Amino acid sequence: MIQEDKSRIPGAFLAGLVVVLLLLGGLLLLTRGTKVAGPAAEPPLPFTSTEQAYAGHIHFSDFKMTRAANFLDQEVTFLFGTVSNDGPRTIREIEVTLEFRDVFNQVVLRDPRRILGPRSAPLAPGQRREFQIGFEHIPADWNRQLPSIRVTALLLE
Repeated sequence: MIQEDKSRIPGAFLAGLVVVLLLLGGLLLLTRGTKVAGPAAEPPLPFTSTEQAYAGHIHFSDFKMTRAANFLDQEVTFLFGTVSNDGPRTIREIEVTLEFRDVFNQVVLRDPRRILGPRSAPLAPGQRREFQIGFEHIPADWNRQLPSIRVTALLLE
């Protein structure tokens, strides 16, 4: 009887070990090929003298800021606005840099964002389009004024 119990223990141990190794191997395969997609994953847009000259034809208006709670009950600040293409060329992508300032007019947050990306419809000459940008973390010493916004990269057709 004692010999039967000893022979069962290594079999159960080996079966458990195989299951654990299979689970760890599957987890490794799933996480190894996963890359986080985000702004850093997007290729940089050009901003040569051609794009810099065209940036003067892009105008922003109708700004509005609101705060709301997300699903984790954290405060998120949203900036809504309208971008207009007042030039003769079609714009495929626009990257802007927003600067939030404190009461001493010092920049407390500089944040580049794409308001018109590769999956958006191009902005034809004379067209306007609304945009929305969310900010989860704005420094506490922000002066509660609208951020400055400037075009920092463009992709033209």
